[in-house]
Amino acid sequence: MATTLTVYNTPQVAPVTGFWSRARKAGLAFAVLGVLAAGVLAFQARAGAPARFAVGVTTTGFAISVPGRVGAIVLGIICALTGGVLLTGRYDRWLRSLSALGLGTLVLSVLCSQVAGHTMALGDLARTTVLGALPLVFGALGGVLCERTGVINVAIEGQLLTGAFAASLFGTLAASTWVGLFAAAAGGLFIALLLAVLAIRYLVDQVVLGVVLNVFALGLTGFLFTQLMQRNTDKYNFPPTFAAWRIPLLGDIPIVGPALFRSNVFGYLAIVLVIVVHVGLFHTRWGLRTRAVGEHPTAADTVGIKVGWTRYRNVLLGGIVAGIGGAALTVGDVGGFANNMTSGKGFIALAAVIFGRWSPLGATLAALLFGFSQALAAFLGIVGSRIPTEFLGMLPYVVTIIAVAGLVGRVRAPAADGQPYVKG
Repeated sequence: MATTLTVYNTPQVAPVTGFWSRARKAGLAFAVLGVLAAGVLAFQARAGAPARFAVGVTTTGFAISVPGRVGAIVLGIICALTGGVLLTGRYDRWLRSLSALGLGTLVLSVLCSQVAGHTMALGDLARTTVLGALPLVFGALGGVLCERTGVINVAIEGQLLTGAFAASLFGTLAASTWVGLFAAAAGGLFIALLLAVLAIRYLVDQVVLGVVLNVFALGLTGFLFTQLMQRNTDKYNFPPTFAAWRIPLLGDIPIVGPALFRSNVFGYLAIVLVIVVHVGLFHTRWGLRTRAVGEHPTAADTVGIKVGWTRYRNVLLGGIVAGIGGAALTVGDVGGFANNMTSGKGFIALAAVIFGRWSPLGATLAALLFGFSQALAAFLGIVGSRIPTEFLGMLPYVVTIIAVAGLVGRVRAPAADGQPYVKG
């Protein structure tokens, strides 16, 4: 008689304990931030100066004009009122919707106060957001592939860094962007192979191993950069970059078009991979077996699923995907490699995996949120915002901490995540 293994994805609801539930904590945060936005930041805007939001990629053309100070005050008050509603504790079931409203009005309030007297091109902001989020998307997808099968991938940072280095070096030597792309995939695969062998075969603690691999990648690429690339940049660190491909009609859609349909190969590849991984994970036999191994490897082994092979395969696939994300930083963007150019993006990608609840679509949306915070910080720095530049620089990391510690709440990772499996 055949045995059928079924994996259920049951949403986990965090229990409410004590007066300070997660909704009330979020409400307090939105109330305080809304008051600060309406009462402090709003008055940084010059009275009567409009905040203009252009729809296109330039500051010319159709634009929406809002009184900067008035708009900041009104939106800040709405954010504070949203926090007040959550503080009552009567609308916990609307936590996500009200949190989205509070966060949206808070961001718009800050924009109105800081953009007053200037024009923000929304199309350019969206394009910059996607460009900054691309390495995070690839890294997060690599993390999802690993962790859904029960292997914690803290080494995303090292995979991104090695991929970026390999893409720049081999892309320069071959004078080919495609060679750089495949070299980046091989670089990510190299770190993933070390992770897979040491974690699955030799049962090394996966968190400690991930940290060690990150340090190893940083040291290796830093040494080779100093000894090789820095001494002869033209020969070893001057790769070509992928040109942008515009899709007719779709590329003309306001705001979304420039971000998604005037991208280079990495933008389109990210869209394809997100769809493929999501469909594969939740609608194919491979996905069922992957989730079974990540949830209950003993039961999966009982019905004939090769746990070790499944984990090896997914970890290596995740490394390839994350390595391609590293290439997006070099042959997909600036061109040359710089020492430690990932600057913690791998850890933000890992946070996106958690924030996205180990789902490809959720992790992608989380990566876009972090990319938006990075793009916003860059824009505010350009227009001379009165917000200290040090705070603007740490904004993406602050958003990461708030998102994971505050908005996510208690989430459920795959049950066997991080647990080595030894066949009895």
